Amino acid sequence: MALFEGYERKIDKINGVLAQYGLNSVEECREICQAKGFDPYEIVKGIQPIAFEDVAWSYCVGAAIALKKGVKTAAEAAEAIGIGLQAFCIPGSVAEDRKVGLGHGNLGAMLLRDETKCFAFLAGHESFAAAEGAIGIARSANKARKEPLRVILNGLGKDAAQIISRINGFTYVQTQFDY
Repeated sequence: MALFEGYERKIDKINGVLAQYGLNSVEECREICQAKGFDPYEIVKGIQPIAFEDVAWSYCVGAAIALKKGVKTAAEAAEAIGIGLQAFCIPGSVAEDRKVGLGHGNLGAMLLRDETKCFAFLAGHESFAAAEGAIGIARSANKARKEPLRVILNGLGKDAAQIISRINGFTYVQTQFDY
């Protein structure tokens, strides 16, 4: 059974990236991270339980790349994780062409740097999953920051906004529906 969805379409590209860093397999990447005392796969699933399998494995690859590169800061680690995310983009896809994985890594790096004061996130209507991800990013980023990152979630439906704000202790909630 394939380790993640789209395995056959992605694995050659992934293996090519792994080889650049002296890594042999996605499983080895997870083992390297576990040996250092953390498990990116479980971290991803803990933040967003509905995440696809390839997402969790791409973070294992990115984190192992960060370890191989010997990065020193959380922002540098995020950039390396972006390399892992990019490796999982389907060859020839829009995501590959637009460097979506690298972009996500660079966004993470930006949020980890104290120069960034606020993160405004636009979610689709009633998008609990997107909001979970944004809140997970902020919580994780704040562990590496000197000053907490301010987060604005925009575009949620009324029920989602009320529930998410109560659960996460948001200080301000405004909802308005205009037909």
